[in-house]
Amino acid sequence: MDDLRIDVMWAGIAAVLLAVVAWLADRRRRNRSDPDAVGFMPWTTLFFWAAFVAFLMIVMAWQLR
Repeated sequence: MDDLRIDVMWAGIAAVLLAVVAWLADRRRRNRSDPDAVGFMPWTTLFFWAAFVAFLMIVMAWQLR
């Protein structure tokens, strides 16, 4: 295996983990009991970009075979 491919795969895995954390946090924010207790973190946007980067990294790692 190529070192670059391994690095790209690790970056993709990290982006997937970030997307999962952001998705869970967004779900928790959406189901909160106090609607006035808003946060400052844009979890939906963070999830979208992390999932997009994860997809790109996984495709790039696939192409480096």
